[in-house]
Amino acid sequence: MTGATILVVAKAPVAGEVKTRLAATVGAHHAARLAQAALLDTLAVCESVFPRGRRVLALAGSIHRTVDPAQLLQALTGWHVVGQDGPTFAHRLATAHRDVHATHGGPVVQLGMDTPHVTARHLEHVIAATRGGRPVLGRAPDGGWWVLATTSPGDVAGLPLVPMSHPDTWVRTRAAVEGAAGTVLHTAELGDVDTAADAHAVAAAAPHTRFAHAWRQLDTTPESRTA
Repeated sequence: MTGATILVVAKAPVAGEVKTRLAATVGAHHAARLAQAALLDTLAVCESVFPRGRRVLALAGSIHRTVDPAQLLQALTGWHVVGQDGPTFAHRLATAHRDVHATHGGPVVQLGMDTPHVTARHLEHVIAATRGGRPVLGRAPDGGWWVLATTSPGDVAGLPLVPMSHPDTWVRTRAAVEGAAGTVLHTAELGDVDTAADAHAVAAAAPHTRFAHAWRQLDTTPESRTA
């Protein structure tokens, strides 16, 4: 139903290497399992919108060190999996956008792995917005962003200069993309999962996801998670 390509940028869900802020509350193993559940949810919803040949995962780290490699490998059937290249996360994002434009074609709709509550409707709205030839950026409540859709590889020319995971990352990303491409369109705001409080809110918002199920399986109570 779409000529766009989905680009999921993720870190392999390896215990001790992902979701360290969440791990401080629930432990490294549980945090990695939650990260894998979030990634699986993201892959599944993307598959409902983007056809084979239009799905790319840019992964940092080894699938074989994840909490359940077989599960993840099975979920990646029909995906083109590539590594990440660049000295900083911002550089790696820009490189991934340019590479996908070159190898698969655009527009390129890029997500992370920590919005397991994203829906097909969210993605369809972003795709529709790109049809006018404009990039699209979706804000997160913490000042970051959850989606960046580019319609040309030149849209990300200024992205490597943007510091990621800062309260003004969305503002600076918008300025960088507008400096290269002109007006950036906006889409729905979505929170991501960095802390236990975030995880509790996301699980409540999307109770039928793998992420929500994994969260409910934890032994600790919501009160102790957010303490």
